[in-house]
Amino acid sequence: MNVELAPKKLELMHELLPAVNSMALLVNPSNPTAALNETRAVQDAARTIPLDVKVLHASTESDFDSTFATLARMRVGALVIGSDLFFTSRSEQLAALTVRNAMPSIYQFRAFASGGGLMSYGGNDTDWGYQGGIYTGRILAGARPADLPVHQATKLELFINLKTARALGLDVPATLLARADEVIE
Repeated sequence: MNVELAPKKLELMHELLPAVNSMALLVNPSNPTAALNETRAVQDAARTIPLDVKVLHASTESDFDSTFATLARMRVGALVIGSDLFFTSRSEQLAALTVRNAMPSIYQFRAFASGGGLMSYGGNDTDWGYQGGIYTGRILAGARPADLPVHQATKLELFINLKTARALGLDVPATLLARADEVIE
C-alpha cells in the first residue's frame, strides 16, 4: 500500500512547500519492483502538479552520504523517501540526515517523524500487525493460506514534526496541521 501512497506523499510535500518546483525521490534499486512502480507513480503525479522529480538510489548505508551530497548539488527543495524495508530499518538515521542537511522530507512510518524527520504518511503498522495476527490465527487453526481472502490495512496516518519544521524554518499550513493524526512538538 505504501508504494501506492507515494504520490500522496509528494502532494503533501508540495502542499507544505508550494514554491518548490523540484523534489527528489529516494528509492532502493535492490528492490526493483517497488523502485520501478513507486518511481513511475511519483513521476506521473509530478506531471499533474507540475513538479520536477529527480530519482536517487541508495541500497547501503554508505550510499546515504553521497545521496545527500547529490541532493545539495541538485538543489531540490524536498525529498520523498521511497517505501523499502532497508529505509524503514534506518528511519531514524535517515531522519537525522534530513535534519542535518536541512532537507524537508517525508517517509511512510511514524518512527521517521518521531525520530526527527519532518513528516510521515502511510499505513498504521499496528493495524498491519493486527491483520497479520488474524491471518496467523486462522492458519494455525487449520485454514489453508490460499483459501484466505486478501485484506489490506486501510488506516492511514499523517504525522508532522513541528520541532523539525521550526528547525528548517518552515511554517506548516494550518490546513495541513488540522489533517495530521499527530503533531510532534
